[in-house]
Amino acid sequence: MPDTPTAPVILADEPGTFPHGVLAERHPAIIRQVREAFPYEPARHRALDALLAECTGGTVEPLPADSHDRERWRAWGMDGYAGRSWFEVPWLWSESFFYRRLLDAVGYFAPGPWQGVDPFRPSKLAELDSPATDEELAALDDLADRPEDEQAAALLHGSLWGNRADLGFRLSAEGAERSAAVPALVADDSERLWPLLDASSATLCLVADNAGRELVPDLLLIAHLLAHGRIGRAVLHLKPYPYYVSDATTADLVDAVRRLTGAEGVAAEYGRGLWAALGDGRLSLRTHPFSCSPLPYADMPDDLRADFAAATVTVVKGDLNYRRLVGDRYWPPTTPFADVTRYFPGPVAALRTLKSDVITGLSAGTEAALTAAEGQRWRTAGTHALVQVRN
Repeated sequence: MPDTPTAPVILADEPGTFPHGVLAERHPAIIRQVREAFPYEPARHRALDALLAECTGGTVEPLPADSHDRERWRAWGMDGYAGRSWFEVPWLWSESFFYRRLLDAVGYFAPGPWQGVDPFRPSKLAELDSPATDEELAALDDLADRPEDEQAAALLHGSLWGNRADLGFRLSAEGAERSAAVPALVADDSERLWPLLDASSATLCLVADNAGRELVPDLLLIAHLLAHGRIGRAVLHLKPYPYYVSDATTADLVDAVRRLTGAEGVAAEYGRGLWAALGDGRLSLRTHPFSCSPLPYADMPDDLRADFAAATVTVVKGDLNYRRLVGDRYWPPTTPFADVTRYFPGPVAALRTLKSDVITGLSAGTEAALTAAEGQRWRTAGTHALVQVRN
């Protein structure tokens, strides 16, 4: 982004800020959650205790010398940040490295009984199997008699809001609790997105965010677009290993599709359609290592750039992917979205519920109304969302 003015990189060194709270409070809570989720042996408990002490009061320790991805993390900045406080390195980097180190602590990569066991799987499955998911899937039947464009709009909003997907099924871009002066959608370029999703020759690349009740709406949107000829092919980017508690992996994708095929009504039809599309190649999966990197997408490697360049449009889902798309910086909110995504190799759209400080592409009036009504809470509370498109 050479022509875009720079903005400060977000750190977590200031108490009272959202990033500081994540490192000081959320990460210890995640370690406790993981300890309680499985009957780990004493060695795993000791490793989790050591990580807790390090990330809250110590300094960054590099990956062990025998780590399979040590050289990759060295290229991603590990040597430069080793020995520094977790709170004094870029927040995106420290968050990402925390999850990589957490997997080491529970033995995810090492040969042994816990190799390949997702430490977040119990919470993912609990959400996927919840009664709320049943209610959301049943709501699909109410859409069946609506015009196709209304169905597509509802499913787009379901994908946007994730585990608040019931809002999307109201066929409304506004949450019922928001006033007209403070809209739930702080930016809405959806009318610029639909022309890109309106041809049987189109390829949609979707960079997934969370598993469970947030991945299901993404899959429903893909299934609908394929079934109605709005796209001919979809490429779904997933994480190659567990990441950020709930980020979707291939195993989570399989769980979600099985959940749909085991449902009733329209949900089951979509599930069978997805199963068939995976089998015949109309829906393909990617698990690129860079998906778990602590870097912005501006630094993506050439092979990933080529993958995105081949798509008619790439849809980037969720808050973390948005931070990586525009850069994890304190941009002025009115910074044009098109300017900070100019580097991206093709049309790109962001579907994001706001859960961190990063924001671009707002009008001055919208920013002023949000701040007057809510202070800065609107940035992080998950009560607002956006659809932004750069053709």
